[in-house]
Amino acid sequence: MREPAAPQRLWEGADVSFAAIMVHVDAGSESSDRVRLAAQLAQRFGSTLIGISATMLPPYPAESAYFVTPEFVEQEQRDTIESLKQTESTFRAAVGTNELNIEWRSEVDLPESYIASEARAADLLVVGRPNDDICRSLDPGAAVLRVGRPVLVVPPGVDALSGEHIVVGWKDGREARRALRDSLPLLHGAKSVTIAEFCDSEVEASSRKHVEDVGIYLARHKIPVASELVVSGKASVAKKLIELATSRNADMIVTGAYGHSRLGEWIFGGVTRHLLRSSPMCCFLAN
Repeated sequence: MREPAAPQRLWEGADVSFAAIMVHVDAGSESSDRVRLAAQLAQRFGSTLIGISATMLPPYPAESAYFVTPEFVEQEQRDTIESLKQTESTFRAAVGTNELNIEWRSEVDLPESYIASEARAADLLVVGRPNDDICRSLDPGAAVLRVGRPVLVVPPGVDALSGEHIVVGWKDGREARRALRDSLPLLHGAKSVTIAEFCDSEVEASSRKHVEDVGIYLARHKIPVASELVVSGKASVAKKLIELATSRNADMIVTGAYGHSRLGEWIFGGVTRHLLRSSPMCCFLAN
């Protein structure tokens, strides 16, 4: 009697990668380091690299409206379009002669709105640190909550990401699970991955189970893991997470982004807010 055929494994050989990486380029600001990092990632994964930028016309105070003529607004529009053209040139120069498939997208619009609408074209969005120029710069916190894609936040002056040593900051919930799953392409390239959950001593047993489960999950994906549980007490979780990443020579932290919008303002938990503004290494965030 012939034995039945083995069931087909639908996911065998499935591609785990980033087919398209989108990098935000600040209009009128220096973004070349971030673009070079994104280009290196695109080369590593054989991805299409999409440069994107947006800037909107500055708001005019009501008291000066009398002096704002149609001709003035038209000139502002032309200057804005020219600025976006120069930003595209900056993007292409930073990418250099790498044999990459690259695209460019730009619009006269609020960066947050335009990039949220265009992120459907990419697997990963690479952005910089937040600043106060809402007309030309992208708030990474707003991006991670709106784009529906993982966001890699790159600190100033960082132009490469080896990803050999990665720290996963775990907090059991949807956001951390999304971040872990979305970061698998980068985790596959790591030599070591440290998983850390910061907790108070009374919940240490359940937290240890969380970390063990995450370690098993990654091991099943053939990813080398060094699990770790840290009892936090009153210490700053974000500070401890950065200290741990520094001690492990990690150049990336993977974690969930915890926040919501209230009356148009993005409200974040302390850990997410601190990482967005202060982490010296790249942060891979998902919501």
